[in-house]
Amino acid sequence: MGNMVLIIDDDEKLRKLLKEYLEDNGFKALTLADGSDVMKTIQEESPEIVILDIMLPGKDGLEVLKEIRMDHTIPVIMLTAKGDDTDRIVGLELGADDYLPKPFNPRELLARMKAVLRRIVSEDREGARKEEGLVIKAGGLTLNKAKHTILVEDKELELSSTEYKILEVMMRHPSTVLSRDQLMNLARGRDFMAFDRSIDVHVSKLRAKVETDPRSPMRIKTVWGTGYMFVDTP
Repeated sequence: MGNMVLIIDDDEKLRKLLKEYLEDNGFKALTLADGSDVMKTIQEESPEIVILDIMLPGKDGLEVLKEIRMDHTIPVIMLTAKGDDTDRIVGLELGADDYLPKPFNPRELLARMKAVLRRIVSEDREGARKEEGLVIKAGGLTLNKAKHTILVEDKELELSSTEYKILEVMMRHPSTVLSRDQLMNLARGRDFMAFDRSIDVHVSKLRAKVETDPRSPMRIKTVWGTGYMFVDTP
């Protein structure tokens, strides 16, 4: 079986039909007749997608959707027997990922489910790519550009903005000898040129913060007559 789908509908025949059809098409299907056990089922079974009817006995589908969205980002496709645009709009505003009016062709529901799941996977991959670009790991350090933090063995360091930028440049170019001019240009650009003689001071301060023994640096090496090199595996 592939992705697990939770079907919530009070129509027993429709539940059975959808369960059989979706399982024939590679899904594992769970069914509920009302909204009373939805949160418990999601917590215990972790379905990848929910098919939710608006017209449920007791707690209606919009109320169930509100509860789901309080704790979960799981994709939800709403079903309704109504032709009222208001329900469709409210459902989408509450966080439904798609909407399908009854009666419908199960093949169309399957196509919509696959489209929603493809989009979720694509968004997750894009988010991972963006996150990967924001986090740099090298030499036992973790730099997070989004949070503007540097961790050494899970301990956060306090760096000045200049120290942070210089270290970021070094970590982006591990095991590469960078001259003082290159470090300054990459860290600050042309406006940093006036401070060329201070680069050694900043590197010295960095060593005091990132090295176990600043007198015998293992991460930030001096390459005499050239500049500095950040060692990826000290």
